[in-house]
Amino acid sequence: MMDLGKHVAEVWQTGVLGVSLGEVVTAILVLLAFLGLRRVFFRFVVSSLRTVTRKTKSELDDLVLHAVEKPLEFGFVAVGFYVAGQVLPMSEGVSDTFDKFIRSLIALTLFWVLFRAIDPLSSFMDRGIAMLGSSSMRDTMKGFFVKLAKFVVICLGIAAVFQEWGFNVAALLGSLGLVGMAVALGAREFIANLFAGLTIFLDRMFEKGNWICTPDVDGLVEDIGFRATKIRRFDKALVTIPNSRLAGEALVNFSRMTNRRIYWIIGVEYRTTRDQLRLIVHDILKYLKSHEDFETDPARTKTFVFVDAFDASSINIMLYCFTKTTEWGEWLACKERLAYKVKDIVEGHGAAFAFPSTSLYVETLPFGNPETFPLPGKAQPQHVPSLPS
Repeated sequence: MMDLGKHVAEVWQTGVLGVSLGEVVTAILVLLAFLGLRRVFFRFVVSSLRTVTRKTKSELDDLVLHAVEKPLEFGFVAVGFYVAGQVLPMSEGVSDTFDKFIRSLIALTLFWVLFRAIDPLSSFMDRGIAMLGSSSMRDTMKGFFVKLAKFVVICLGIAAVFQEWGFNVAALLGSLGLVGMAVALGAREFIANLFAGLTIFLDRMFEKGNWICTPDVDGLVEDIGFRATKIRRFDKALVTIPNSRLAGEALVNFSRMTNRRIYWIIGVEYRTTRDQLRLIVHDILKYLKSHEDFETDPARTKTFVFVDAFDASSINIMLYCFTKTTEWGEWLACKERLAYKVKDIVEGHGAAFAFPSTSLYVETLPFGNPETFPLPGKAQPQHVPSLPS
């Protein structure tokens, strides 16, 4: 029994790689203590800070505190590893590797804080981009720069971790000349889409929420990314189009309309008299110029109502005008009211709308007069032959 106790003591003191089991257990307990301290810290300290920030007028401090909570929790883990490592005796090589590991955790924590703080701190950009016009355009530009800033922070964080492990990032990038050329050739589409996205922003071709129409898709812009733009069609299907394709083809932005057009050809019958045509045109034009639905300022739009053409089955009246609203539902309601009024005007002057028709005139029938069929229940006149004179 004494020999067994001696062996246990020797194993306990020898441990693993020259580190006693007692020191390993102590280090584990220290790490667990910091994990528990993290819970206590965020239960009391962060809760107290959250109560203080709620009392301030600014919402920025609340957003920043919420953004950095997770990175701070991870920071406690890094500190726990560091303190636990001080308990363990390490050789020079192991100690150097452990120090690189701790510095990597610290670098990840700091860049994580920056990454999470970009969204709340982006509110400082609002004043700088206020000159861009509409709120949707400002939101689009703000979202683009936020994505760009996050991408830069991620790249810097990865470079900082590589630097801690002895990689010369600058020399590494310089030594990848041939590989970089190959990657550039393979990524030329991505680079083209990236510059096309910048062109879309700088030229303000469209913005988030706009209704656009391309040769391939018609719908609302849902998101503008580095590589592609997402468009929600009116059947609720989502279409993703590369930015280079959007920037290089004809594109109609219906959301930039100042007014919305109505262009009709109204056909009336050929029996309509000259006076009737003149009165119909006069009353329709009078309605357009007097009703609040329509824009009649000659500096902004043009309004025309004229007898336009003699068609195959009708005399055509051209109606060309613009509504003040550009919203599709309101525009449809304006068209409906105008249709009712045009119908009242045409019929009120004794005219009628024409429709395609064909008239057939027969001079003689090829087989003589048709036979008459007697109707049931009625006496038919009898043919009485004439007497010879």
